[in-house]
Amino acid sequence: MPKLSPDAPVLHPGAQVVNSTFGGWCEIGQGARIQNSAFGDYAYCDRLADIANTTVGKFSNIAALTRIGPTDHPIGHAALHHFTYRSSYYWEDLEDDAAFFAARSARRTVLGPDCWIGHGAIIKPEVTVGMGAIVAAGAVVTRDVAPFAIVAGCPAVPIRDRFPPYLAERLATLAWWDWSHDRLREALPDFRRLGAEAFVEKYR
Repeated sequence: MPKLSPDAPVLHPGAQVVNSTFGGWCEIGQGARIQNSAFGDYAYCDRLADIANTTVGKFSNIAALTRIGPTDHPIGHAALHHFTYRSSYYWEDLEDDAAFFAARSARRTVLGPDCWIGHGAIIKPEVTVGMGAIVAAGAVVTRDVAPFAIVAGCPAVPIRDRFPPYLAERLATLAWWDWSHDRLREALPDFRRLGAEAFVEKYR
């Protein structure tokens, strides 16, 4: 198992990272591709995750084979093909369409702290997944997901809330994801053994 560090992410073999930043204790799985994205502290993704133009909140849990912020094609134009914007692939005297790439990268996907993105899920550009939310395996998320909600399906729809509203509000106020590394370690026994309500009651 890798030893995670506050200084640099652990990149497993084959991981590709372009124009992206990482907080402390991050891990990028084997063969994952990360582009134009920012990972908060403790966030990780498993193997073959493909993440573009995304702000990844602290403690985000991203399973294998996920696609987050997938790039799109110019559907309103006469041609969908990337020869229209990756023109340098095909003609040595032409440059790529910088305006198209700028517009694409501006369409940010946002993952809130401690969300869980299940195996094979897809989250479209300009979607926000709220804190503590769960996206079920195989879901295709086309709309924002409320904090602490569980969504599933294609397109994804709410299944239920993880907690009743009063408890979700107390967890949001507690914001344990902003605690220091040392405080997290001190509270680890309670993270392991206490349910959410008992936890917020102790640490309120």
